[in-house]
Amino acid sequence: MSAEATPAVGSRAGRVLLWALLILVVVLYGFPFVYLALTSFKAPMEAIAVPPTVIPQTWSLENYTIAISTFGVVPSFINSVTTAVISTVLSIVFAVPAAYAITRFKTKAGQLFVFSTLVTRMVPPVAIGIPLVMIMTGAGLRDTPTGLALSHTAISLPLSIWLLTSFFDAVPIELEEAAAVDGASRLRTLVSVVVPVVSGGIAVAAIFAFLASWNEFLFALLLTAVRAQTTPIVIANFQTQFGLQWGAMTALAVLYSLPVIAVTFLLQKRIVGGLTMGAVKG
Repeated sequence: MSAEATPAVGSRAGRVLLWALLILVVVLYGFPFVYLALTSFKAPMEAIAVPPTVIPQTWSLENYTIAISTFGVVPSFINSVTTAVISTVLSIVFAVPAAYAITRFKTKAGQLFVFSTLVTRMVPPVAIGIPLVMIMTGAGLRDTPTGLALSHTAISLPLSIWLLTSFFDAVPIELEEAAAVDGASRLRTLVSVVVPVVSGGIAVAAIFAFLASWNEFLFALLLTAVRAQTTPIVIANFQTQFGLQWGAMTALAVLYSLPVIAVTFLLQKRIVGGLTMGAVKG
């Protein structure tokens, strides 16, 4: 074998090894959801069989029928959508001007503010759960989608600000200078020039905020009772005097996962484009 062929063989072996590792990671990451989906199609007794089986011996939609017909499931879906949408809108509305001001004015207070947002992400949610319960109870917002959405905003807003800061920082200042020469105010420049440029980054921040609210469990458990219960709480309550209804739980979990999976696939290019923009300045 010639000296020129040796690097080519090594490169090919490296690619094969890389693909093998990637496939292994995908399998390990995706197997829990695949097993969840397969379990949802098992008969109720087969879903709790010991030892468990991966492939259903008898394919059935009985778990989905039980899940959908259970009292409170449909209202919980509506509550989840309402809460997530309100939380996402609030996060973006507050994060956009905050991130813009931080990147454009570059004051010490702004840098301290960014640091404080990162610190708040380090605080365990359970540490602020009880204070939030007291605040929402005093404000009359406990067991309401609005109160839960405000609590979820407390989680997603710091991350949204931190993400959007990198996106705004990547926008060339010359665009704003050109708008100023044309007589545009700073607010007009932000709305008409900067926001369209970072629309991909805003979409990324919005998706993260939506997912943070959609999947949140602790605050939903503490702040809701009946009227504003979200689907994760309803899933956890699928139990009888004989134990957990694993089949119905998995069926409802699959149904609850479908909307975010669909949104992620539809916005995949925008997500990748937004993340790429945030990684490159100028």
